[in-house]
Amino acid sequence: MRIIDTHAHLYGEEFTQDIVDVVARAKEENVEKILLPNINASTVDDMMDLCYRWHGFFYPMIGLHPTDVDAEYESVLGRMETLLNNEHTFVAIGEVGLDYYWDATYYKEQQTAFKSQIDWAIRYDLPLMIHSRSAQKELMQVMMPYKDKGLSGVFHSFGGTKDDAAELLEFPNFMLGINGVVTFKKSSLPEVLKEVPLERIVLETDAPYLTPTPYRGK
Repeated sequence: MRIIDTHAHLYGEEFTQDIVDVVARAKEENVEKILLPNINASTVDDMMDLCYRWHGFFYPMIGLHPTDVDAEYESVLGRMETLLNNEHTFVAIGEVGLDYYWDATYYKEQQTAFKSQIDWAIRYDLPLMIHSRSAQKELMQVMMPYKDKGLSGVFHSFGGTKDDAAELLEFPNFMLGINGVVTFKKSSLPEVLKEVPLERIVLETDAPYLTPTPYRGK
């Protein structure tokens, strides 16, 4: 069985010392591809470096994470779109979306940035890797006008209710990204996922985050 990790941040400093070993172990476990979501302007170079070093194993995305949206977000998006306009190898727009869990200071700016990046997905015919935390209502408000625009992608790190899943799956070309959260003792995901068709689920690690039980904290 060949495995694709649809979402991992292996360009992070957590892997600087042992990335060669990480890749070797992944291949030993039949991991065929790892998709790398971008976070902000500063992560692009490190992400692309991995893709050059392990061409055909790592695949890059481009996007501005919602928690990195700040007063300068427009200039960051401008630089990212320049990369898209050039000959690029990005496989998706991501990691993008809405996150009001930690800080809602840039509440409206997050939505504006998200809409801009949805427009990229349409213009460049790329799927979306969508992050949503404490923002289900706002996510639906932003995305509903695009429902018939042919969008596709993944709702990354899904951890919501059965109703949340039903809303998201109304977008026919989207999958739910499932990671280590499903193993957490207090997670309701095992019950929720019984209502989700298997063909609408993709697997992800979100490494180095959301490590599954019993490896949490390692």
